[in-house]
Amino acid sequence: MKSTSLFLLAIVLLIMFSSTLFAQQSEEEKATIVQLGQLAPHFVFQNEAGEELSISDLKGQVVMINFFATWCGPCLKELPHVESDIFGTYKDNPNFRLLVIGREHNSVELATFKEKKGYSFQLIADPERKIYSKFAAKFIPRNFIIDREGKIIYSSVGFNEAEFAELKKVLAFELAN
Repeated sequence: MKSTSLFLLAIVLLIMFSSTLFAQQSEEEKATIVQLGQLAPHFVFQNEAGEELSISDLKGQVVMINFFATWCGPCLKELPHVESDIFGTYKDNPNFRLLVIGREHNSVELATFKEKKGYSFQLIADPERKIYSKFAAKFIPRNFIIDREGKIIYSSVGFNEAEFAELKKVLAFELAN
């Protein structure tokens, strides 16, 4: 009888501990579907030239994925840094690929946005959130870095200078190795 009571007490404590951990997660963490260390989910996309590619076609390269929307204030602050600090630095590196994905935007909207802002990186349309929904349920901007093996090694939500500096460090380290 005593061992049964101890067992039930242990289960109750485990449930309480687990629910406390879940409650302590931020809304951003709760909305993130993928986890660090797991393989990036499979998805297919069209580049600006109309070619269909999949994430598995990029295996062997370090891939940075940025999800944004043209109406998103933090996204609009972050994208110039993506242009100068990321694309400007690594665009000629054959081991690097940048995927900037417009959540809920079609290719026409993205072409207009790109021309207006003067970005040189490619923009990928995701009008129905088919790609985005494999990574998260809500919140942008979002960045993910995927290593050469296809594993997610970095994830961030929102934009601030300190977090973006960390992203650049992770990217530089991964490309140097």
